[in-house]
Amino acid sequence: MHCPSLHRVGISLSGTREYVHVSSDKTSLFYTALKSRLPTLLTARAIENLQMMHIIAPSETDIETPDDHFILREDVEYAGLHLLLDLWEASYLDDIGHIEKAMRQCVDACGATLLHIHLHHFSSSGGVSGVAVLAESHMSVHTWPERDYAAFDLFMCGDAQPENAIPVLKRAFYPGRMEVSEALRGRVSR
Repeated sequence: MHCPSLHRVGISLSGTREYVHVSSDKTSLFYTALKSRLPTLLTARAIENLQMMHIIAPSETDIETPDDHFILREDVEYAGLHLLLDLWEASYLDDIGHIEKAMRQCVDACGATLLHIHLHHFSSSGGVSGVAVLAESHMSVHTWPERDYAAFDLFMCGDAQPENAIPVLKRAFYPGRMEVSEALRGRVSR
C-alpha cells in the first residue's frame, strides 16, 4: 500500500496565510489549478483590495507528513481497513495451537507488527476466542466448533494489508464457504 506524503502548501492573500494539504504526487497539479481558478474564486472587491498574492511553494522544512498512519488511496482518506470474515464448514476450530499459528501467519502476510496475542479455550464447547494486538490495530477470532463456524475480525491502518489474511485463513481452516465484508474506518470527509 502506497501512502503518499502530504505537502503543506501556503497561499498568502494580503499577508494572511491559509494552508491546505496536497499529496506530494499532485502538488504541481494543485499549483496549476489554483493559479487558473483564483480569478473565479475571488470577488471583484477582494481583487481590488488584493495587495499581494503568491503561492508559497513548500520547502523541506515546511513539508508536513502526518504521523497518524491514515491511508490515502484514490483520493479517499481513512484510518484503516476493517475486514469481517465468516468461515463456514471450517476445520480445526477447537485447536488453539493451530489457531494461534494461523493468526501469526496472517499478521506476517499482512505486513503487520504483532505486539501481543491472547487466546482462550472454552472447555464447555471447545471454542476459542482471542485477539492479536497489533501496532496497526488488531485481529480477533471467535470459533463455534459445534457449528463449524469462525468469525475473524481484522482492522489495520498504515501500510498493513489485511486482505492478505484471506488466503492464509482459507489454507488454515478449509472453509466450505467464506463471507467477507469490509469497511473503511475513520473516513475523512472532504
